Amino acid sequence: MNEWMEQFQTQTTEEIAESLIGMYLEHCLPDGIVGGYIVDCEAYLGPEDEAAHSYGMRDTPRLKAMYQEPGTIYLYSMHGNLILNIVTQNIGIPQGVMIRGLEPIDGIEQMQVRRGKTGSELSNGPGKLVAALGITKELYGRSIFTSPLRLVPERKRQPKKIVRLPRIGIPNKGPWTNAPLRYVAWGNPYVTNIRKKEIDDHYGWSYE
Repeated sequence: MNEWMEQFQTQTTEEIAESLIGMYLEHCLPDGIVGGYIVDCEAYLGPEDEAAHSYGMRDTPRLKAMYQEPGTIYLYSMHGNLILNIVTQNIGIPQGVMIRGLEPIDGIEQMQVRRGKTGSELSNGPGKLVAALGITKELYGRSIFTSPLRLVPERKRQPKKIVRLPRIGIPNKGPWTNAPLRYVAWGNPYVTNIRKKEIDDHYGWSYE
């Protein structure tokens, strides 16, 4: 874990976003542990990124976590859904990665109860995976390294292919609309909007 903490202090947000593909994310709850592999995420490069909440160094009470140490959990609500972001740069540099898709592994039955869904609909979107993992606003400002919601580097998997794509839902932001700042484990069914014919038999994971 110390190695990963160092990466968050020394690598670019784009590099961190790419390295998060295949990372195991777990949430320790009173009724058990739920978790899975990150397969889809988006980098936000505020303050220059017009799609980022922190564009232009915007600083409001809601954005407080974005200016804290790397690994800080930043949560916000959109269309009634809570969205998970991880701060990726040093204090005062408000950049981060939004977690968009997760392949569930542990506690799947618990996730199904929370979501009322099965299959890819369980966690193939940012609001869906937050609900499935039981993430609440109480985690805002906590650390992804030390809180009940945490990364598990020893369980990381290697994707066959990581593809860079434009982020979803970024209209009218000039060059930022089509900037390839989304990273996906190609072939995994829990990638947002992946087509059935693009799903790999091994869910996009390397078995070498």
